[in-house]
Amino acid sequence: MVGIIIGENESLDKALKRFKKKYERAGILKEYKKRTFYLKPSVRRKMKTAKAIRRLQKLMKEEMEK
Repeated sequence: MVGIIIGENESLDKALKRFKKKYERAGILKEYKKRTFYLKPSVRRKMKTAKAIRRLQKLMKEEMEK
């Protein structure tokens, strides 16, 4: 559970911004999206390899530009 303590003279906008930052760092939304639908293990593996390939291609591209 994520929560914040609002100061006496703190504006609602600043408090909301702090809450959103804390919420995002906790990874709650990421975990929710991960659990909302089932991925078959084979699909999960394919996604993982595709992500690794994209990451390597990005690194290769950055090295080529240097």
